[in-house]
Parts: sequence; C-alpha cells; structure tokens
Amino acid sequence: MKNLIVILTGAALLNLYSCNQPNEQKQEDRPNIIFIMSDDHAYQAISAYGHQFNHTPNIDRIAQEGALFSRATVTNSICAPSRAVVLTGKHSFVNGKVDNVQPFDWDQESFPKLLQANGYATAMIGKIHLDGLPQGFDYSMVLPGQGHYYNPDFLINGERTRIEGYVTDITTEHALKWLKEDRDPDKPFLLMYHQKAPHRNWQPAPEYLTLFDDTTFTPPPTYLDAESGYAGRGTAAKTQEMEIDGHAQWGHDFKMVVDPKGDSTGFSRELARFNKEQLEQWKAAYDPKNEAFKQAYGKGDESTFGDAKRREIGVWKYNRYIKDYLRTIQSVDDGVGEVLDYLEKNGLADNTIVVYTSDQGFYLGEHGWFDKRFMYEQSFRTPLLVKYPREIQPGTVIDHLVQNLDFAPTFLDYAGVPVPEDMQGASFRQLLNGESNEWRDAVYYTYYEYPSVHMVKRHYGVATDRYKLMHFYYDIDEWELYDLETDPEELRNVYDDPSYSEVREMMHERLDEMREKYGDSDENNQKFLDAYMKVYDNR
Repeated sequence: MKNLIVILTGAALLNLYSCNQPNEQKQEDRPNIIFIMSDDHAYQAISAYGHQFNHTPNIDRIAQEGALFSRATVTNSICAPSRAVVLTGKHSFVNGKVDNVQPFDWDQESFPKLLQANGYATAMIGKIHLDGLPQGFDYSMVLPGQGHYYNPDFLINGERTRIEGYVTDITTEHALKWLKEDRDPDKPFLLMYHQKAPHRNWQPAPEYLTLFDDTTFTPPPTYLDAESGYAGRGTAAKTQEMEIDGHAQWGHDFKMVVDPKGDSTGFSRELARFNKEQLEQWKAAYDPKNEAFKQAYGKGDESTFGDAKRREIGVWKYNRYIKDYLRTIQSVDDGVGEVLDYLEKNGLADNTIVVYTSDQGFYLGEHGWFDKRFMYEQSFRTPLLVKYPREIQPGTVIDHLVQNLDFAPTFLDYAGVPVPEDMQGASFRQLLNGESNEWRDAVYYTYYEYPSVHMVKRHYGVATDRYKLMHFYYDIDEWELYDLETDPEELRNVYDDPSYSEVREMMHERLDEMREKYGDSDENNQKFLDAYMKVYDNR
C-alpha cells in the first residue's frame, strides 16, 4: 500500500509539474509560423479577392488551401505604427509608437520574445521600419528605414552590409537560407518574412520592367473625385496631398529623369545606386515609354492644356503608377511561391501556419489617390490569408472584423503560450478552425501623423460591419458617418442627415465604449500631438 501511495504521489507531482510548464503542447505538436508581411499591399491587388487587377497565383494558394479574411483591418494605417501593433498586440497609444516619428520601445513585451522564451527558433528578415536592434529574434536581417529596391543595405544582427541585387529577391533568398541552413531543426520556428514592396516608389525587378506594357488600365470610377471638390465629404478629403494626378512626382513616382517641361527631376540620384547592367535594363525599359509620352503630349505646363488633354495625362499617370505598383507585387508573389514550395518539399507544410498580410491597405486610384492613412475603406482594410492544414479547411472565407491587433494573441494561442493580460487583441484561432463564430462587432482606429507628408488630418473612429464613424480633430473639428451598405465608396457623409440620427447616436455610444475598453482619450491625443510637434517644429 505504501508503494502504491508513493507511485501515485510521484505521478501526481509529475503531472502538476507538466501542467505548470509554459508550453502545455508537446514540442513536436507546436506549429511553425511563417508570417509574411508586405508593405502597402492593397487587398485589391491580390487576385484571390476578385478585383482582376493582376494575377497572384502563389498568394492565392494560401487562400485556396486555407482561409481568406474579407474584412481584416488595421488600428492605425501607417507603416511603423502598424508593425508595432503587430508585435505587441496593443494599440498605438498603449505601445507608444503612434506615428513614424516617435521611437519604438523594443524593451516591451512582444509575441516573438514570448515564443523565443518558450522554445521557438526565431528570425526577422526584411523590412520592419522600427529603429533599434530587433528583440526577440535569434537572427535578424532588416532594412534600415525604408530601404532601397536595388542593391540595398541590410542590418544583419545590427551590422550594416550592402548586398547587390533586387531587394525582394534578396529577402526571399535569405529567408529560405535561414529555413534551410541556419535555424535549429529541433525547435519549432517563427519566421517573420517581410517585403519592402510594394511601397513607394515602386521600382520593379529587372524581369518585370515591361510587364503590363501591352495593357491599359481603366481608372476606378471615383478617380476624378477631385473635379467635384470631394462633394459629400469634409475638409480632410479635400485637403489631403495624395492625388496621383496632382501630388505624385515626375521623377520619384513616374520615373522621369527630365520632366515634360525639360527640368531635371532628381531621379538620376536614385539611378546612381544601380550597377551598369541594372541601369541598362532600366533605361531600355523606361526611356522609350517616357519618350513616347513626351511625343504624344508635348512639353509645357499642364495647367495650360485643355480639360480633355489634362484628363488623358491623368490616365497616363494612373497607368504609370498602377503598372509599377503591380510589377513590384509580381516579385513578392514569386517569393511566396518559393517559400510554399520549400515547405511542401521538406514535409513542413502540414504543421506550419503561413500568414500573408500587409501593414495596411492602399489606394489604387480610388478617389484619385495613392498612399493610405485614412480610415476610409481601401486604407483601413488589409489583405489577410492564412493556411494551416491541420486546422483550417481549404477555401474558408471569414467576414468578421479582425485587426492587426489580433496577430500576437493568435500566434501565442497556437504555440500554447499564455497570452499576457495587457495584450488588447484576441485570438482568431476559433474563427479559423470553425469551432466558434463569436467575435467582436466593432473595431477602433487612430491616426496621428499630421501635419506631415500627404497631409491627412488626425482622426479616430469606430467601424461596425455596416457603419463607420470618424472624428477629425486638431486644426478642425468634424465628424463623418458612412453607411457602407448603401455607400460602399464612402462618397456621402450622412452625419447630419436626420434619417441617420439614431444610427449616429448608436455609433457615438459604440465609439465611447471602444475608447473606454482600450484606454484611449482626448488627453492621449494631446500628449502625442505635443510630442510630435516638438519634433515637427525643430525639423
């Protein structure tokens, strides 16, 4: 009897010890995670979303073999703050990275740190756009700042090195090298594989310099919004500086060394980074196209042209923009295919979560715009595709309002690592595996970087499946309310429409709830404004 008691006591202690370990899942059961993030990749430019701009067969594979989210959103539509939210699972006003100016505190908790501490091999390769040495990674190879498309510099574990070639291909090559050669094969792994493309100024790879040359894209129906003075909307839409035909630059954006008036654009400074072969390929592709434009439209000041000619030039600008943008995506898609092929050939596909997303959405000519920043739909929404054969049925479509806030708790959930209580997101694992359809019915958004490039005014807001309420503040005090069911293009602000009075009241209540839930306030707005203006005034 004594021996039986000793055996049972030992078994109980062993069980208690196991339950108190940070990872309740067995090491071999924990999934690998490959988190692929591009910069400024609009959901409209992924063929799985059905917009028919381009064909992205490899990114589409993730949706075909897993899930596509139709209403994935961000909490702050600008590069560095979005990435900080992804890492920390906290809103910008909590993690402190509210704009591209404020520093990011790498010492705070993040999901890569937690995975690393709980037995994962971890690497960050590509663009992160956060100053300082990345923490939570066994290996990091990141672009300093925005990085360059051609012959980029990388910070490899903090040491700066220039690598000849095209940035998207280099990022993919080194991500695969880490997977094949450098990671600890006895550990599950987290690879954050982050592409610079398709960020401005959209310099395509040599093999895609002439892709779409035989195609003329029709601008979206709202491309000429500026001609109406953005009727139906407020000051913020009217005073932005992100119009393709108006704010984009002949050199930086349209790739002309000399503009139509005969003036130098400064683009030659960017071409100075190219090697001889790259420059020859570039000039062979762009010089004839630029010359054809000048022959067709002549030289001179556009403002002196008639309306019809100006509109034709506006369509040319749109095509130069959208073609270069889509060309850079083609290289991203190629890289995704290489990574997916590696997983399949090496027996890793079944137990690897693959996520494809962007740090925010982007305007592809809607309202005449490029860039992001606004809470309007094309900027607010982001692509999100996830595959994990062990749990996700192929062809799953999820319409719930998930946010980049939710990545950290989702990855920790899959890894069997407890989610810190101060993380503000929620795991969407049960949406993916079909165990539950319960989810939040509203999301919260903030944007702080003004006055700045593109001049999008500071605002915050709340969105539900149907409605969106935004407050633009600081140098204006304006509210905008949109009904996405009747007005999906967000052309008519119904805030002052008497027929929407009940909706307006309901959305104000939801906004107050969101701000209280997440801990935001007007005091926060003032604090971050003061910090920003100190830098802005001394720039």
